[in-house]
Amino acid sequence: MMHSFLIIFATILVAEFGDKTQLATLLFATSGQHSPAVVFAAVIGALSVTTAAAVMVGTLGSAFLTTVPLKLIAGIGFILIGLWTIYEHFTPV
Repeated sequence: MMHSFLIIFATILVAEFGDKTQLATLLFATSGQHSPAVVFAAVIGALSVTTAAAVMVGTLGSAFLTTVPLKLIAGIGFILIGLWTIYEHFTPV
């Protein structure tokens, strides 16, 4: 159990460095408009809700998606998000 915890912890820790959530947190913390305690509590709350939702969807979805290659679905999703980001970058506002 501890081995599983450490693998999951290390994977998520590395994946979260420099992502959009961390950058948004950094911006809120450096704005001076919010106390560090409020920023920390709000971020922990939001991450807890989204993580709980991901665990629930993953747990429930695993019963229905056992034959579907989930890595392929995730890969296609990331490619689509990347293409959307590129499109948004080059689309005039």
